Amino acid sequence: MTEIRIEGKVAGRVVGGATPTDVVPLLEGEQEVFLVYDAHLAPAASALLEAFPAIRSALALETSEEEKNMDSVLLIARSLLEAGASRKALLLAIGGGITTDVAGFAASVYKRGIRYANIPTTLLAQVDAGIGGKTGVNFEDYKNMLGVIVQPVFTFVCSSLLATLPRREFLSGASELLKTFLIEDRDGRYGRTVSLLSSGSPDFGSDIWQETVFEAASVKAGIVSRDPYEHGERRKLNLGHTFAHAIEHEARLRGDDITHGEAVSMGILLSARLSDRLGLSKGMEGRLRQDFLQAGLPVESPYPPEVLAGAMEKDKKAEGGFVHFVLLEDIGRVVVRDLSVAMALKALTDN
Repeated sequence: MTEIRIEGKVAGRVVGGATPTDVVPLLEGEQEVFLVYDAHLAPAASALLEAFPAIRSALALETSEEEKNMDSVLLIARSLLEAGASRKALLLAIGGGITTDVAGFAASVYKRGIRYANIPTTLLAQVDAGIGGKTGVNFEDYKNMLGVIVQPVFTFVCSSLLATLPRREFLSGASELLKTFLIEDRDGRYGRTVSLLSSGSPDFGSDIWQETVFEAASVKAGIVSRDPYEHGERRKLNLGHTFAHAIEHEARLRGDDITHGEAVSMGILLSARLSDRLGLSKGMEGRLRQDFLQAGLPVESPYPPEVLAGAMEKDKKAEGGFVHFVLLEDIGRVVVRDLSVAMALKALTDN
């Protein structure tokens, strides 16, 4: 079992193993473990229930952006209550980012807060959503508008779980992987990851792939350990997300099929364009466009910036009429600039 330690401290306790059942040693001594899992992951849940029969109950969740709401939170709370969960309970979530977000939020409010832990099963969740303690649900078609920041007891990363992902879902996580290394490019990891993604079907059991996933998890865990409540450095993790959440909002209104990771990919390209237009970088949009296309990621938002403006103004990161835009100076060097949406639109649309 591998554990990521940042600056001598356990940062959100990110732990890795070969199979999901390797999590069992982390559960030893727990008297009240309650399982919540993505309904599509019944085999993984069954294997864990067999390996650790002390789990008191298991609840399957239907997972989609439409189901990421307070009804799902209440469903988990009701299940915990009916199963007799006390304030000493541990809620264990198996699934992608929707599952870990909803379960973490439910744990944070049930009886004013119980502990929770994550076994993220998608690339997006392993390198981003399952790490860092952000929980929440969508509200009124706005992404993650309700939620809290509360750290999981641990996040158990198992790269072998990625082998069953559909390619589209895998690529959805790849955008968050590249985003991480755009923020902190350790020894050229960004370029190596572009090459890795471009090489075809990855070997998830290979050392290089496991190192890449753990390196990304380590970057995020380090940032979170230094700024757990997003007062400064942690804002950098939102690279591309102001645009991405607006793209997702517009897609939901129109009934278009765009995943979170696809929106993040498009959003990063818009951030790169804005960086170039503001003079923070030169040629960044062109470079990232080439890299992302090589990796198989979408680069063009189907909605022009002016269509995205309304949702960006309602972004949860907006304060006093300004939004914390995360912009690129270079690979591995990002900055946060407070701009009004009107200022950003002017820079993006001026010829």
